[in-house]
Amino acid sequence: MIAENLSEVRERISQAILKSKRIPDAIRLVVVSKQVGISQIEEARTAGAAIFGENKIQEAVSKVDEIGNEEISWHFIGHLQKNKVKFLDERFDLIHSVDSFELAEKIAKQCQSENRVQSVLLQVNVSGETAKFGMEPVELEKQVMAFSRLQGIKVEGLMTIPPFDPDPENSRKHFSRLRELRDQCEKQNSLTLSELSMGMTNDFEVAIEEGATLVRVGTAIFGSRRATPGGN
Repeated sequence: MIAENLSEVRERISQAILKSKRIPDAIRLVVVSKQVGISQIEEARTAGAAIFGENKIQEAVSKVDEIGNEEISWHFIGHLQKNKVKFLDERFDLIHSVDSFELAEKIAKQCQSENRVQSVLLQVNVSGETAKFGMEPVELEKQVMAFSRLQGIKVEGLMTIPPFDPDPENSRKHFSRLRELRDQCEKQNSLTLSELSMGMTNDFEVAIEEGATLVRVGTAIFGSRRATPGGN
């Protein structure tokens, strides 16, 4: 069933790419494996899943350490507390959820002590929801250069989580806002922010149409789980 679901999600991604006339290789699927057992992850891996996303650091660390990273990549997509940064080590190729300069500084300092550079995305609260993590767009514009100057991290792009809505079209304005914000930050600061992490199970086709390079999909592959931030 997992293999069939994964195949269906890939087909939906392909159709969205065709519709939006995007380059196929420009969009990658992050299979959200939060609250999913090792056997299910291995099944998805066997079916060709290449990137797995986790959103709780303790759960993620145990999974990465048990499964390893041979021919697969692990992304951290959930809220990251500053006191949990020490657990990152070299386990994650990309952190999607850097939502403050203080957190970025903490990660950068940790990575410098380990003599490595961590790729990150900056999480932006484009919808203005008080319950959502992420910087306000104005805050990002003011600080994006400060983020880019930190040694020990490399800012690859932006991430957002729009309000849940059964109608995916209602997410479009939030996705287009993130893309426009990215373009503005690049132009004004001579930066390259190539990644846009946006879109989940119910709205990833719209996200692809609006420029997503990473879509975070779990429910459509593994079935429903308890709702938690980061992806579904």
